[in-house]
Amino acid sequence: MRLAYVTSSLPHGQGEAFILPEVLELVRQGHEVWVVPMYPRGGLVHGEALQLRDRAVVQPLVSREVALGALREFLRSPARALQALALLLTRNPRHLIKNLAVYPKGLWLGGLVSRLGVEHIHAHWAATTASMAMVASEVSGIPFSLTAHRWDVVENNLLRRKAERARFFRCISEKTLAMALERGVPREKTLVLHLGVYLPEGKPANRLEGEVFTLLCPAAFVPIKGHSYLIEAMRLLPERVHLWLAGEGELRPKLEEQVRALGLEKRVRFLGALPHERLLDLYRTGQVDAVVLASVDLGDGLNEGIPVALIEAMAFGYPVVATATGGIPELLRDGAGLLVPDKSPEALAEAILRLIQDKALREGVSRKGYLRVQQEFAVEKVVRALVELWRGARVG
Repeated sequence: MRLAYVTSSLPHGQGEAFILPEVLELVRQGHEVWVVPMYPRGGLVHGEALQLRDRAVVQPLVSREVALGALREFLRSPARALQALALLLTRNPRHLIKNLAVYPKGLWLGGLVSRLGVEHIHAHWAATTASMAMVASEVSGIPFSLTAHRWDVVENNLLRRKAERARFFRCISEKTLAMALERGVPREKTLVLHLGVYLPEGKPANRLEGEVFTLLCPAAFVPIKGHSYLIEAMRLLPERVHLWLAGEGELRPKLEEQVRALGLEKRVRFLGALPHERLLDLYRTGQVDAVVLASVDLGDGLNEGIPVALIEAMAFGYPVVATATGGIPELLRDGAGLLVPDKSPEALAEAILRLIQDKALREGVSRKGYLRVQQEFAVEKVVRALVELWRGARVG
């Protein structure tokens, strides 16, 4: 198939690395994929993104080429262009401004996909990327679909209208599906299809067991990730437990100050934002013992989806500890990981200590997590299911 993937900024920037396996697997399976970032920003941070450089059509949100392309599409079919504009109208002023901002680029995209012979447009995020894809579909006549994650469902920017116009409304978790249904998305248009990852070849990694028990937390330093509770938990754990934090973000100075205040400088290490391959190398070479996320529920539906950081660790056979927020219980059910309440350093410390002291528990959690990812999160299976849907298979 010839496909157009509408993203927020991928292949640029760091925020959408979890989409890369899906796009790369589509290419590997022989499909022609064009990646069109709505608002490209940042460099080509991830090594895998370099493979998409020749498949990306990168234009700023506002440019001469976008304006001319939008004008051409409007003049070619004024009725369709006006109908597409009408689809973006909403009483929510914030959503209206955002939708109108992407309208010209949606018209431009409609012309682009027609010239490229694209058979289907797929948008990641149900927010303005989906607005742009809906406009392009309306003016070109090419069908579109979308993948909804978490915050984009909470925002509720014309979710029902987009679902009604789309071929299907994909949710990455059962939690996302529940939130979408609460906001009026028609059940017959929805399905749950997880984000996929590449599974490492061979058996799970052999960890280098030693005197130090090393925890890894691969997560951006933003409020929803709950790093402060994890750092507080370190104060309750034995000296032999060390914590590596892989990420960057607005909260780093505050977290560094917390580490100093608790006297944990020798046990908590800030790795910075690791390239994806370097992160996977930590798993391949057995340099860590377990992976932990201390995510918190911020209320109003602001919580985790199903973190790819956990899925990847489980794919390598690592035991994981995480909080029971958002879609995480869906991933770790039936003993595939240890679940604890959020905002509780004591519960985090207790679960981590259980892993350290009970080798049978550690091995059982590792095995169940590995099998869970194999069965439901292998990117090859996810991509085959998507292609069937794009070719017209029924939803639900």
